[in-house]
Amino acid sequence: MPGKRIRVLIAKPGLDGHDRGAKAIARGLRDAGMEVIYLGLRLTPEQIAEAVVQEDVDAVGLSCLSGAHLTVFPKTVKLVREKTSKDILFVGGGIIPEKDIPRLREAGFAWIFGPGAPLPEISEFIKTSLEKRAA
Repeated sequence: MPGKRIRVLIAKPGLDGHDRGAKAIARGLRDAGMEVIYLGLRLTPEQIAEAVVQEDVDAVGLSCLSGAHLTVFPKTVKLVREKTSKDILFVGGGIIPEKDIPRLREAGFAWIFGPGAPLPEISEFIKTSLEKRAA
């Protein structure tokens, strides 16, 4: 996406109360030159979808440690797609069992990053994926 600063929204859907990882990702993406909107904790998929549209983001990163990822992640994608025709990149992270990743990919997530994923790997994935979509 030459000449355009990538806008990424980071959010914690559900009742999960731990956001250290999400905040670290937000800082890392900001340091990589992206504009980051961090929404915070305990959000509903509806709140996230509304913010995605209002903020006109290019990518959304959701984090879940509570085990609700198979419910809140797909619902968020569905709601966003109902609200906008923009081709938004979705990535996820947190404590997500390997066996659940194919279902999340089917729901629209480009990738799921596990605990300890290197920040440069995450930022490069977002940049590369968005460049491919723009081409």
